[in-house]
Amino acid sequence: DFQTVPVDETYRDVILHHNREYQRYAVEHGVYFSPVDDDEIEYLQYIHGLFKLMFEDRLIFPPIPQPRRILDCGSGSASWAIDVAETYPECEVIGLDIYPYPMPEDLPANLELQIDDLNSPSTFPSNHFDLVHSRLMSGGIHADRWVNYLTDIFRTLRPGGWCQMVEIYFNAQSDNGTLTATQDHALQVWSQSYMQSVQPYKDPRAPLRLQQMLTEVGFVEVETRVLTLPLCGWSNDPRDHNIGEASRLIVHRMLSSLCAYPFTQVLDMSQTDVQLLVAQARSEADNPAFKGANQVVAGSRVTPLMFRQRTGRMAMRGSELGIEARFKIDTLGLLSCSLRSLQSTPDQRI
Repeated sequence: DFQTVPVDETYRDVILHHNREYQRYAVEHGVYFSPVDDDEIEYLQYIHGLFKLMFEDRLIFPPIPQPRRILDCGSGSASWAIDVAETYPECEVIGLDIYPYPMPEDLPANLELQIDDLNSPSTFPSNHFDLVHSRLMSGGIHADRWVNYLTDIFRTLRPGGWCQMVEIYFNAQSDNGTLTATQDHALQVWSQSYMQSVQPYKDPRAPLRLQQMLTEVGFVEVETRVLTLPLCGWSNDPRDHNIGEASRLIVHRMLSSLCAYPFTQVLDMSQTDVQLLVAQARSEADNPAFKGANQVVAGSRVTPLMFRQRTGRMAMRGSELGIEARFKIDTLGLLSCSLRSLQSTPDQRI
């Protein structure tokens, strides 16, 4: 069993930086460099709406008809956790984040929000959750923590449970090759500056390494499927055009939100230079001629021979444990993982 304690007031303390509020604990410990104010909550809610549009209102991708326990890692505004709790009223849903964001008073009765740093070892019991959901955590998980983070997820899932992940690689590209670093395009300058500013605390390329890391912690059959997230409505395809239009305003906020603190505090850029770069990057993102898009995870099917017991004292084949682990990486590095019984039905495509 695990127990909760009252929120440490340290997690509530904020600092003001260029008129935006940041969690003091997060920035001082190199955990998270994005704001935590009302504007950020609205931004996170917009992102949730964009994902619902992209995934056609599917909150959970794996086939889990009656989940009993669900953990949402990095719950943020709790938009996903609230929707899931309302969709599955008999399921216990826990949202976990490092900051106690203000929440609506009428939260679902089956939703509990907890505060903790996911860079610390998980205190949840083993074999506990039917689903662990992790979305946009590359900006929060320490660079040297990823393998242990995924190991914690693996441990807390029950046999037959699933892990669903969504990660974006924030390195703007163009569908037609017109955005290049050599021509000093602002989107490319922003992308390279962002990756430089969050290192060595974070690994902005972690979404590209999910396949390798998941294999290292013992999962097998890693399968990937890649789609594009347009930065504006440049696509001629009606569905992709609508997604791009919805993405446009989110991209405007993202370009400012992700960089305001690390660009000024780590790269020593002036606020004026940051604002100018953001304005230029927004203009390029809005230009349909560039066909801008965020680069997404690419992967392949991998089947390791051994399933490692995490104690390190023994290793045995998955068939000897009666467990099969499956992962799928989808749009934006969307990852669905299953620890399914070998006697269960074949896994389903999303």
